[in-house]
Amino acid sequence: MRNWFRCGCSWSQKKLAGRCWEPLTVVPGVRGGNSYLHSHMLAVRKGYRNGGLGRRIKLFQREEALERGIELIEWTFDPLEIKNAYLNIEKLGAIVRRYTINQYGITTSPLQGGLPTDRLIAEWWLTSRRVEELLANGSAPRPEIVVRVPVPAQIYEWKASPSTRARAQQVQEGNREQFLKAFAEGMAVLGYERDGEGNGTFLLGRWDEGWSYAGK
Repeated sequence: MRNWFRCGCSWSQKKLAGRCWEPLTVVPGVRGGNSYLHSHMLAVRKGYRNGGLGRRIKLFQREEALERGIELIEWTFDPLEIKNAYLNIEKLGAIVRRYTINQYGITTSPLQGGLPTDRLIAEWWLTSRRVEELLANGSAPRPEIVVRVPVPAQIYEWKASPSTRARAQQVQEGNREQFLKAFAEGMAVLGYERDGEGNGTFLLGRWDEGWSYAGK
């Protein structure tokens, strides 16, 4: 099996502003007889964030995948990271139907704040109606919302301090229970809202397109 590597990068004044590492093979991953790509890492330097660079790198990744006949890219993300969730769901059109508990074990990363490394798995169906309408019109179709899962803006402060970390853990555990229940009932994350105070909310409903490699 032949290995090859792609790297999407953005440069500013001879400095690397953002990058995305993608180790790929002829069949990057297989589920139900279908090939897909798991995206391992995307990073944007601090001084270049909040300008849409991460989204542009992902769209480059989408073009590369489609050229090779890949229709699904997946990656994991922390459900407590509000900006990242907004990018994945609202700016890229990914959906979520799976939740993993403590996927990487307890880490010393300050981003994790000593909490379990729970992760949502983003599914980016590259030729779905949802993604194509979002890229063409700036918004994706929004079905009826059945479940809302909130993430308070204070979550970062709570994780950072030992005196308030228990509050962050309560949010994580409560949201974990809601996600697992909703996914078991066939729902998916289909939207994400942010308010003026920086709070985030996952919006879950039933996805009507039916894209899936499970059991095929």
